[in-house]
Amino acid sequence: MTTSVSLSPHLSISDLVMVAREDRAVAPMDSETRARVEASRAVVEHALAQPDTMMYGVTTGYGSLSTTKIPPDDRARLSRNVILKCAVGVGEPLPRDWVRAMLLIRANSLARGVSGVRPEIITTLVDMLNKGVTPYVPGKGSLGASGDLAPLAHIALVATGGVDDTGDSFSGQAWIGEELLDGAAAMARVGIPRPVVQAKEGLALTNGTTMMAAGGALALHDARSLLCHAELAAALSIEGLLGRSPALDPALHRVSNQPGQIGTAGRLRALLAESQLIDSDPKRVQDAYSLRCTPQVLGPIHDMIDFLWDRVEGSLSAASDNPLIFPGDDSSEEGSAISGGNFHGAGPALWMDTLGIAVAEAADISDRRVFRMLTPELSAGLPAMLVSNPGLNGGLMSAQYTGAALVSDNKTLAHPDSVDSIPTCAGQEDHVSMGANAARHTWEILENVKTVLAVEFLAARQAIYLRPDGRAKLGRGSQAVYDILQAHVEPIETDRSLAADLRVIETLMDEGTLVAAATPALEDMARDEK
Repeated sequence: MTTSVSLSPHLSISDLVMVAREDRAVAPMDSETRARVEASRAVVEHALAQPDTMMYGVTTGYGSLSTTKIPPDDRARLSRNVILKCAVGVGEPLPRDWVRAMLLIRANSLARGVSGVRPEIITTLVDMLNKGVTPYVPGKGSLGASGDLAPLAHIALVATGGVDDTGDSFSGQAWIGEELLDGAAAMARVGIPRPVVQAKEGLALTNGTTMMAAGGALALHDARSLLCHAELAAALSIEGLLGRSPALDPALHRVSNQPGQIGTAGRLRALLAESQLIDSDPKRVQDAYSLRCTPQVLGPIHDMIDFLWDRVEGSLSAASDNPLIFPGDDSSEEGSAISGGNFHGAGPALWMDTLGIAVAEAADISDRRVFRMLTPELSAGLPAMLVSNPGLNGGLMSAQYTGAALVSDNKTLAHPDSVDSIPTCAGQEDHVSMGANAARHTWEILENVKTVLAVEFLAARQAIYLRPDGRAKLGRGSQAVYDILQAHVEPIETDRSLAADLRVIETLMDEGTLVAAATPALEDMARDEK
């Protein structure tokens, strides 16, 4: 039986990926969680009953309008209005897995019991995940402070209903499978009631770092996978270029004191073990940087991902709306409402900028290895453009153009969004993070890196094919990877469009087929080096 994922103050990136991409079920709130949520809501209800209470966003307006006191009869309307006014996202919709990750993070955040919402708000978000309702969320419009207002508002439009007797029925849009429906119609189809928001709940649903956290978690998961593939591609290229092994010597890497570098070098040794192509050029003293410095380039990216993993994983369970509602220590209903800035995305912005810059480096060095394989003066005897009849045929010339274009694109995308800020809301919100832009740009970088690595796999497959008995001379791990490529991608004898070949390789990467093929060799080396 498949285990469901629980709402938890320690939600993991792995659990989030299972829900977002594998449709893993989310368990209902347990009794302890429900009690926390109800205690926080009781503080809001108690404050609403006091005639002179000033609670930001509950009895007052928002942002620069927070000095305006809202009459009791309009406070539910205020909660609905914040959803309507923030639903101004534009651009292409976020991918389905990103939106599902947002639903889980928002439910998990509200379940911390400091947001002042009723339990049914959380239950609705969980039901949407379990019954496959995915809101249409435009990808652009968030400043990353006050949180991801626009994208969260488009989720809240689907999840909640308008205030009674106002004629307000706007419900956004949502997918069920491949069908895009009116939000209310989608919820009705699967039998999920849409609760009418009460005071504070609209603010709790729209205010937080949810889009940034969701994008960051999925990006880190994908970046870790991409780095594994970068090492596989590098191993094949080093063999295709008749590289040398001294640069992978464990003694050299131990004295670097860098764990990522040590790990990458070890995995390359495992992949290349028993290779007859390595060290086969007696005239070669040392390799170019793009070969011998591969551990020094890919290793620090591993280190950076490990560091960012902890930071982003912590944000999956953070309470990031404003104000936060804390029950009193004596379980009284008075409690406290603390207005602060947990919604500010400076952290996610810096994390995503860092990740984008780091992973872009994997594509930079990959493209340089491809360039060497295509260039006769640099390739240790391979034909120009990796084709047997160059001139009439251009071989992989244009595939490398594509990779180079994407590497250059990454240089633009990797410009840090976190250094930018535009004051908004009449100066009240005078420093914003632009973290949502950082998350989007990082995802674009990852997609570019995947294609650049696919170009390298294609080039390395062709280089080894052109070496006499190349396949038989490969290392044990790299040979297993080559065999998968050989089974799915034909050698290039005459010019053809290579776009389909690149898509095939990208699919192999997405499915983990290449990493699975190499795993036995990697595991054997890990045991031998203990």
